[in-house]
Amino acid sequence: MGTDVERTDGDLPNTAEEDLQTLEKSYAELRDETQQLINERTTLEAEMRTLRKRIERLDENVNLLKMPPLIVGHIQDVLDHERAIVRSSNGTVFQVSLNQRLDPELLKPGTRVALNQDSLSVVELLTEAWDPMVSGAEMVEKPDISYDDVAGLDEQVESVREAIELPLIKPELFEKVGIVPPKGVLLVGPPGCGKTLLAKAVANHTDATFIRMVGSELAQKYIGEGGRMVRELFSLAKEKSPSVIFLDEIDAIGAKRLDGSTSGDREVQRTLMQLLAELDGFDALKDVKIIAATNRPDILDDALLRPGRFDRVIEIPIPDDASRKAILGVHLSSMNTKKISIGRLVERTKGYSGAELKATCVEAGMVAIRDGRSSVTQSDMLDAIARLDKKRSQASTSVSPEALYS
Repeated sequence: MGTDVERTDGDLPNTAEEDLQTLEKSYAELRDETQQLINERTTLEAEMRTLRKRIERLDENVNLLKMPPLIVGHIQDVLDHERAIVRSSNGTVFQVSLNQRLDPELLKPGTRVALNQDSLSVVELLTEAWDPMVSGAEMVEKPDISYDDVAGLDEQVESVREAIELPLIKPELFEKVGIVPPKGVLLVGPPGCGKTLLAKAVANHTDATFIRMVGSELAQKYIGEGGRMVRELFSLAKEKSPSVIFLDEIDAIGAKRLDGSTSGDREVQRTLMQLLAELDGFDALKDVKIIAATNRPDILDDALLRPGRFDRVIEIPIPDDASRKAILGVHLSSMNTKKISIGRLVERTKGYSGAELKATCVEAGMVAIRDGRSSVTQSDMLDAIARLDKKRSQASTSVSPEALYS
């Protein structure tokens, strides 16, 4: 007969314990895999959100690129809260509607605005900005030209310093005497005699803002653009005051006004009239001084030359013997020379301008370099003078057509 044996929990077979351990291990692995999948899902969702934002930004950029350009203009008059008179960038005047979202207190005559290309309605307000040609005229770095480099023009240098520097440095002297300081000076004289050099020396010796501009840059194509640039030029000078404006080749916009003229000439005359108004208008220039230069004073308008606009007309003449000696001394002092007689060079360079004297010294240095020497001799200077004399004689005589093709 068989005998029944009672089993307890401690008597479970080893296989059951192993199965339990295997199940627990599988559960732990599944749990880790699940957590890993959750982490991957979170990462992918974050990447999707980043990609969606990038797509939205790209869509905005594409829409902006597809948008038609806006026209830049200025408000001339505000009729009411819905309408205004504007002038576009090409000078045409329109009555347009206003964007009701814009602040009406900011919509004033003269405000710079953006106009819709189709309806020309005011879309947005623009911040006021200087014309790049005007703002770029401000001299950031001072030139390394001193008054000592302006040789042979002692009297002219003194006149410029009295009219330009003294009112900026010691304005109380003019108040004590009870006079209004000069507004500016006009430098006249042949080319190459030191007009621009003198202006550079003033820029170097004054702590004022130096703004230089060529007269031809103010002659613009569209109606009113030249006058606008003149207004911005003087507004910039007043904002940066004390300041000095240097107008080189002022004859480009300062020529005499004539009755019979083309549309281009009339635009230049409008620019001149704006310049006259800025020089002697209702608004005082105060700490703004003007230096203008030209080699054609005979064609300048009489209104530009009268006292009150350019108080001093300073002539920069062809150097005389003493001036040529001083100019040669300045240039030769920086050169490696040997036995140079400046007196003889002065005799040989009658009628030379300051620029031609400098060219003579440079040419003499080139002769020495060509011969393999490191110093300039008297013969090099005489050879250079002979070369300059030949160029001057060729420039003074007209060239025949046969000579051009020979």
